[in-house]
Amino acid sequence: MRVLWLCNIMLPVIAKQMGLPGSNKEGWLSGLAAKAAREKPTDMTLGVCFPVAGEPVQGETDGMVWYGFSEDTAHPERYDPELEGRLGRILSDFQPDVLHCFGTEYPHTLAMVRAFGRPRRTLIGIQGLCFVYADAYMADLPEKIQRRTLLRDFLKRDNLLCQQDKYRQRGVFEQEALRQTGHVTGRTGWDRKWTAHVNPDAVYHFMNETLRPSFYGPKWDIGSCMPWSIFVSQGNYPIKGLHYLLQAMPTVLKRYPSAHLYVAGDEITRISTWKEKLKLSNYGKYLRELIAVNHLEGAVTFLGRLDEDQMLQRFLCSHVFISPSSIENSPNSVGEAMLLGMPVISSDVGGVADMLRRDVEGYLYPPGDVAMLAERICTVFDPHNQEMIQDMGGAARKHALQTHDPETNYRRLLEIYHEIYLCIELYQPSSDTRVVRPL
Repeated sequence: MRVLWLCNIMLPVIAKQMGLPGSNKEGWLSGLAAKAAREKPTDMTLGVCFPVAGEPVQGETDGMVWYGFSEDTAHPERYDPELEGRLGRILSDFQPDVLHCFGTEYPHTLAMVRAFGRPRRTLIGIQGLCFVYADAYMADLPEKIQRRTLLRDFLKRDNLLCQQDKYRQRGVFEQEALRQTGHVTGRTGWDRKWTAHVNPDAVYHFMNETLRPSFYGPKWDIGSCMPWSIFVSQGNYPIKGLHYLLQAMPTVLKRYPSAHLYVAGDEITRISTWKEKLKLSNYGKYLRELIAVNHLEGAVTFLGRLDEDQMLQRFLCSHVFISPSSIENSPNSVGEAMLLGMPVISSDVGGVADMLRRDVEGYLYPPGDVAMLAERICTVFDPHNQEMIQDMGGAARKHALQTHDPETNYRRLLEIYHEIYLCIELYQPSSDTRVVRPL
């Protein structure tokens, strides 16, 4: 059985071989790939393809054939019909029995599904869903902020309203891809509901995700963390909800003056040079305004992009991890915090409640409820609650070790592939009828 993965990123193991910096995004995919490389099942040959800037590349790593295809990932709201031809050449070379597309957020998924043209052999793994995320994109931002356009936004035609429209356009491609697949994998009631809404005929396969390998060993210790430190894994666009947390911080600081917020990811608030000032986005400026009006200049640190080990260390040295998003499916950052057994606070959105039991393994609060968010943070920081917080972290760790168990999830993935392959063998004729619907 020949299985081809379509990924949104170059896997770090491939990037390392090519002497390129590895992406910190979609770390769970690295964990799954590492497991496949170690196991090397005799009845499966794995190929991987992913977008690259510039000319196509091809190689082999740990017995895994890989292909890098050219795509303009900076503009995922645009569909390039020529991409179907480029992906078709990869399909012709690798000759997969099963196609597994990880995610729907980029138009290459639709292009690949069209180029392959075999719904019964096609599996799409659900990550986020752009057509749902679009409605939550503004995340309660004030109307004047939503409509404000800075120089950078004007020149790039990328103000907040444009960004929301781009999500909607990506959602059009996404739904078309889902309509042309026979199988999907998901892990929450939220993604099952929305994929069934788009394609009720697709077979839904439940499968949890395997997270980055380094998060399975260490354990968070309250005695080793920085007291009253808050960690957020990213906050570079409204959906991630950093502005909610900045609004909650004054309440937290009244009770815990030493509280400090650390934010990983792209530093969209930097204005230390004139170029950075010109490149400042509307949302970046809004975050700066919130920091100024709430007098948070000494209470917020933007860490920039962190690699896997740096992320792990930041989790371990933080007092609490927070996911304040306006929408999510099942954020892997929450899963990683749970694996470490640390305090977790998350907005109750999407499929998060399927990951974390409310008030047993962590705290959930209504999305956008700044007062409740502040109260939850203070509850975690309260010295009288430390035994309870550690018990919650222990329960979260126990649950996460089951949910994200690499062996269980890998075996489940192989089961899904064999289920699809068996259906292919039983189905006649052997080649599917291609379903084509106009955009």
